[in-house]
Amino acid sequence: MRSASSLVFALFVLVNAIYTQVVGANDQAFNSSTSGRVHGGTQRACEKLLLRREWRAMTNSEKANYITAVKCLQARPARDPALKAAKTRFDEFQAYHITEADKVHIMGQFLPWHRQYVRSYELALQNECGYKGATPYWDWSLDSDSLSSLSNAPVFDPITGFGGNGVPGTYTLPPNIPADHRVDPQGFDGCVRDGPFANYTLHCGPGKLTTDHCLTRHVRPTARNYLNSTAVANIMKLPTFELFRVELEGQPVTNGFRVHDGGHWGIGGEMGNFYSSPGDPLFYLHHANLDRIWWNWQRMLPSRLYEISGRSTLVPPLHNVTLDFTLHMGSLGSTVPIGEVMDIHSEPNCYTYV
Repeated sequence: MRSASSLVFALFVLVNAIYTQVVGANDQAFNSSTSGRVHGGTQRACEKLLLRREWRAMTNSEKANYITAVKCLQARPARDPALKAAKTRFDEFQAYHITEADKVHIMGQFLPWHRQYVRSYELALQNECGYKGATPYWDWSLDSDSLSSLSNAPVFDPITGFGGNGVPGTYTLPPNIPADHRVDPQGFDGCVRDGPFANYTLHCGPGKLTTDHCLTRHVRPTARNYLNSTAVANIMKLPTFELFRVELEGQPVTNGFRVHDGGHWGIGGEMGNFYSSPGDPLFYLHHANLDRIWWNWQRMLPSRLYEISGRSTLVPPLHNVTLDFTLHMGSLGSTVPIGEVMDIHSEPNCYTYV
C-alpha cells in the first residue's frame, strides 16, 4: 500500500500537469492581450515561452541536468569579474551581486533588477553550459504549510537536490569581520557535507570579504512562519506595487521578516548574507519564486503589468524609479531598462511559470 506522502506527491504531479496546460493557455491569452501596449508598444510578444517549474515537479533527469549545468558554471573561468577573487563564472555572478547589493535593495528597482539577474544566470546556463531547460523555482510555501521540517524539503535532498544542512562545527568565520558586511555568526556554523556542492570552494564572501571557504547553511525551521501560504496571500492582496514590493522584500522597512528576507534567513549560511547570498545555488530558486509571486500579482490586473514605483537611490539627490531606469548587469548579461523586463511574455524575456 502506498504511503500517504506518496499519494500526496502523486496528486501534486497530476495537478501540476493539468495546471501547466491550463496556465500555459491562459498565459498565452494574457500575453496577446497586453504585451507591448503600455511601454511604448515596442516589445514583441514571444512566439514560445520557456516554462519554469517548481523543483519537485521536475523529473530526476531534469533535476540532474540542471545541477550539471550549475556545476559547469562552477568549472568555467570567470570572464570579467567585479571582484578579482572570483575565479569561476559562478563566482562572477556572486561577485557582481556583492558589489551591486547596496544599489538594488530597499528600492523600487529591487524586483526588476533581480528578474534580469536571474534571467542572465539562466541564459548563462543555456548558452555557456548547454542547458536545455529553464530556471526552476522553489515554492517554499508548500513545505512551510506541511507538518514536516523545512530541512526535509526536496531541494535539500543530497541525491536529487542541492544537499542538506550545514554540519555544525565544520566552519569558522574569519575574525574581526566589519559590521557593514552584515554577517550573521549563528548562520555560518557549518559546511554542507553532502550533495553535489559539498566539495565546491567559494572564493567570494562571506559578506564583502574575499576568502576561500565551503558552502555553508544553517536551516531554521521557524522560517516557515514567514514563508507559508498565508504570508504569500497577504502580499497578493496589496493594491499597489509600492505596498507590494515593500511587504515582499521585508526588513529594514518592515518590522519583521517577510518572504524575501525570511527565505534568505531561513536557509542561513551564505544564503543568509545580504551581499554574498548567490554563493548558494538555492539563491536562484528562491528569487525565481519571488519573481513568480510578482508575476502572479502583475497578472491580476492589466494596469499592473508596467506598474513601478519607489526610490532609485537612498542618498541625495533622491530620484524615483521609472521604466527607463537602467538595470546594470556588467559582465553577466544584457544591461536593459526596467521597461524591458516588466512583461516576461514579451521579447527578450520569453518565459513563464507553471
